[in-house]
Amino acid sequence: MVDEDARLPAGDELPETLLDLAVPHEDIDELVGVARRMEGDPDARRLLGESVRALVREIGNVGFQPDLPPVPEDLGGSQGGPGAAVRRLFPVLTLLAALPHTRAYHEERAVPADIARRTLADLGRCLALTRRRHGSTGLMAPHWLWHHFRGELYQLGRLQFQRARLGRRTGEAVRAAGLPVGPGDPCLSIHIPGCRGPLTPEACDASLALAKDFFALHYPEESYRVAVCHSWLLDTQLDRYLPERSNIVRFQRRFHIPYRETDPDDGTPVFFVFGDPDLPVETLLQRTAVERAVAGHLLAGGHWYGGHGWFEL
Repeated sequence: MVDEDARLPAGDELPETLLDLAVPHEDIDELVGVARRMEGDPDARRLLGESVRALVREIGNVGFQPDLPPVPEDLGGSQGGPGAAVRRLFPVLTLLAALPHTRAYHEERAVPADIARRTLADLGRCLALTRRRHGSTGLMAPHWLWHHFRGELYQLGRLQFQRARLGRRTGEAVRAAGLPVGPGDPCLSIHIPGCRGPLTPEACDASLALAKDFFALHYPEESYRVAVCHSWLLDTQLDRYLPERSNIVRFQRRFHIPYRETDPDDGTPVFFVFGDPDLPVETLLQRTAVERAVAGHLLAGGHWYGGHGWFEL
């Protein structure tokens, strides 16, 4: 049960907690300052408590969608200055206040401390990506980190694995291939975080071996027959541009690709490769094979699409 008034790490504990979560050094002072400002704001503390309660409700349940209250435009005071910082950083502070509940859930599941730490350190990576694009502290997609703090997603070596369920189209493809699972059945959804080094076959094999052991030990009541991935990296157009032995092409070939999106999604690869989905195509650098692939395809008038794949574990 969540306390009525959720608490942030107190005093000098907060900077240490932020460092444990890999929060960039340049973001720490502002987060500490806003947290101290909130201590004297009963409305902000009340909203923080409501937000944490919503976030950790049914913690660990796959597919549960938390319904967090909206952040009022006047939270923290005036539209500019300190008030604006409170509103901008409120999603980060909600995650920090939920941390004791996340850690309690990890302890209940006997998740090793090193796996828990590396999983939650994705907060720091997401803050760094936001600063890279916007030049300030904050989170572009705070709901992505709900999976980490709700015990649904774990960093296991190079890859992240999310406890999930098969969607209709992928589930039907799996069933048609002869496996005794289909739409709505459990699966592991694979995510490929940046800032983790090359996506080598050896690193992927090691991650998959870790995942097999991890979920069998810590979620023995759940059976995972298939892994899925929904990513621009599974757009099969990439193999026109990348060499046969490239890490991305070899990663693609692990998967059966039952379908791809029909609506273009050019901004996603531009964001993940170049850091900003709104960059004009003609300004994109072409230093690496992936940069040349993404930029060259767009400059030639092509589009990129989200890909979807699965394979049997």
